[in-house]
Order: sequence, then structure tokens, then C-alpha cells
Amino acid sequence: MKNVTVIGAGSMGNGIAHVFAMKGFKVSLVDISQEALDKAVATITKNLDRMIAKEKITEVDKNNTLDNIKTFTELKPAVENADLVVEAATENVDLKLKIFKSMDETAPANAILATNTSSISITKIAAVTSRPEKVIGMHFMNPVPIMKLVEVIRGYATTDEVTNTIMELSKTLGKVPTEVNDYPGFVANRILIPMINEAINTLHEGVAGVEEIDTVMKLGMGHPMGPLQLADFIGLDVVHSICKVMQDGFGNPKFAPCALLSNMVMAGKLGRKSGEGFYKYTKGSKELVVSSSFA
Repeated sequence: MKNVTVIGAGSMGNGIAHVFAMKGFKVSLVDISQEALDKAVATITKNLDRMIAKEKITEVDKNNTLDNIKTFTELKPAVENADLVVEAATENVDLKLKIFKSMDETAPANAILATNTSSISITKIAAVTSRPEKVIGMHFMNPVPIMKLVEVIRGYATTDEVTNTIMELSKTLGKVPTEVNDYPGFVANRILIPMINEAINTLHEGVAGVEEIDTVMKLGMGHPMGPLQLADFIGLDVVHSICKVMQDGFGNPKFAPCALLSNMVMAGKLGRKSGEGFYKYTKGSKELVVSSSFA
């Protein structure tokens, strides 16, 4: 396996492209927006420069990594020689199904098709292809170059051979792969997202404020980041979407998104990416200034 195509140049897509390219894979990064592709390459370059500053890599390593990445605004030329295609588009089921239909039609017959979905059924995605046995989940954690975990999710038809290939490939990337089965939210988000949603309910009911809730979870539970700040980092629209996937998948109202979360998403308060969520994010002279939106 030498040629990898990554679909989607957002924060997850550019991170996935980064880690593959650093390990010597030839990466085709695809997005419908050239602006998004340019921004992705700039982000990868910036992250590589940080690694040089920390003496983790050399200038030669950086140049080799960037040389391994080519960008495309069309799918067909990007996947025609792919051994593996990793979809990292927005967490929207209709969009992912559309992308997988196109991937299946244009990628080589022997190519493995993977999705970075954090909650959507691998079996449902695989069903729109002619190769469900070659469809698998590769759920990387954000930020991809730093976080070690990859959830490897088997669909109903995913073969042992494909699963073992992706497990070994993840190790080659320096990751720690963990095999899980295909249920809504898998493991990571089935546990994490209800916790975040409960933190939002706790705020909504007036039990405590934003900073107080996050402080309790950081200092009392040893979490590196409070659940409300983490929600902002993930994106409140993504949190809301995963809640809905689990609510629909399990038919259980306990997974329903908090009304406050729904209202914030409708208002466009999506967290760090929109500049405001549970906290406000403004550029200071040198770094991001974070202050509570609910103060």
C-alpha cells in the first residue's frame, strides 16, 4: 500500500494527509475548494515547522512530507491509482453516502474505502457500494498528528483481511489502533458525547456556570479539557449531529441533544470555528484569548 487518497481538506483531512505523508505514502488530498486545499497545505506546513522547532523532525523531513502531498479539486484523477481512500468530509450522512458512491465508481476494484466518521454506521455507508467487504471505519482523533488512537470499525460485511490490513497500517503511522464493532457512536463518542450533552444540560438547568462545570471536570476528574470547552473544540454542530445519530440509532430519548445545544447550533454559535460557543475566541497580540460567553 503506497498511494492514499484523503477526501476533505478540513482539520481532520489535513491531519490525516499529514501523518500519511510523513510516513512516506504518496497522498492525494481532495476538496471541491482550492482555497480549502491551500489552507490545508499551509496548516500542514505550519505544524511541520512546529515539529522542527521542537527538534522532532528535520527540514529534510518537512520537505519530503510536503513533496508527498498533491492536491486535487476533482475526485477521479485523485483516486485512480489509490490503494486506500479515506473520506474525511463533514459528519453528514447524506454527504458521506454520495461521496462513497462516487469513490466506489472511480477507485480501483482492489482499493479499500475507509471513512473517518465518528458516529455514522459503517454498514449503512458500505451498502451504497459494490464492495461492502472492503469498507471500514478509520476514526482518527483530533488533532490527528498528535493523538495516538485510531478506532478501527468493522461494518457488517468487512472482512478479516481488510480489518487486519488497516490495523497494521495504523501501527505503521505510529498510531494505536483499537478494533470496535459498528454501533452508533462506536466507543469513543458513545461515551464522550452523552457526557458533553449532560454538561450542557447542567448549564441549561442553572446548576453551575461554564467555567465552574469545566473546572470541576478538569480538577475533580482529571480531564485535560472541560466538556464545554471540548464541545467548542469539536464543533457544536458536530456534537449535535452525533447526538441525533445515537438518538435515532438506539431509539432512546436519553441521547437527545439538549435544547440549549440545539438553539446554539441554530444561532450559528458553533464553538471555536465560528468564534463563539460556550466561550468566545478572539485573537490577541500573540495567542487566542478565551473568555466565557455565559459570563
